[in-house]
Amino acid sequence: MNEKNQTFENSITRLEQIVRTLERGDTALEESLKLFQEGTELVRSCQTLLDEAELQVKKIHAGPDGQPVEGEFTYVSES
Repeated sequence: MNEKNQTFENSITRLEQIVRTLERGDTALEESLKLFQEGTELVRSCQTLLDEAELQVKKIHAGPDGQPVEGEFTYVSES
């Protein structure tokens, strides 16, 4: 699949497939290395997509005059 057409969701699905395959432990070493490399590239691609999305997200809150004001997005972990 062309990287430009690769969506975040498709990348995650493929990454899950790779993890399941590697966890089974029945793949030849050479194929395991290829899968590991593909997985690493997918993780990098997903992180880039997430970073780009974060840059686009703005937190909107009410300003002193009650009008909406855009502010920087701040991630708050739920854990």
